[in-house]
Amino acid sequence: MDFELMINSFPKLIGATVITLKLLSVSLIVGLFIGLLFAILRLNKNFFINRFAYGYSYVFRGTPLLVQIFIIYFGLGQIEYLRSTILWAILKEPYWCAIIAFALNTGAYTSEILRSAFQTIKPGIIEAGKSLGISNKIIFYKIQIPIAIRQSLPAYGNEIILMMKGTSLASTVTLMDLTGVAKYIISTTFKPIEVFIVAGGIYLFMTFIIHNVIKFLEKRYSY
Repeated sequence: MDFELMINSFPKLIGATVITLKLLSVSLIVGLFIGLLFAILRLNKNFFINRFAYGYSYVFRGTPLLVQIFIIYFGLGQIEYLRSTILWAILKEPYWCAIIAFALNTGAYTSEILRSAFQTIKPGIIEAGKSLGISNKIIFYKIQIPIAIRQSLPAYGNEIILMMKGTSLASTVTLMDLTGVAKYIISTTFKPIEVFIVAGGIYLFMTFIIHNVIKFLEKRYSY
């Protein structure tokens, strides 16, 4: 076991962790808005709107994240029309392609998490708001959304952890995130065990932090 290599690799891997955290945070923020939108569409009684939202969720939850990244990064670049549009300034960059793939993927899972949370809200709570003369819009934004977020925290915490580990696939499109830098160090040292132990330890520490933050939020909002 080359402990010197592990010590020397640590600063480089920590620096790459910043890219991983950027990918994770931006993807989760965008994915949360996408998930909320499609959760609302899933609850819509209109058949076509409901089926459209279901189709989005089904496709992105039913296909591997790696395939989605490849389609967005390599596949969209094959469409000549896109190369002549303003979208090409975004789609030609692996960083933004990875974020688009991650956001759409986590958005699909988040939409199902929020949809189930909305459906568990007792009708009596909504009826109580209406009896007080509160408008449907206020009931939705001030009552239903906060309750749904509180109830979905455990499941959404798991989604954050899964998404954090999923960001390791960004290295497949040349991004030098935590896994990408680990692969580069391995290619020059030919010592994968030592490097992956350090990289795995960093991922494990991030998981520990996320788990405890979600646990804290659960306790705080359970009262």
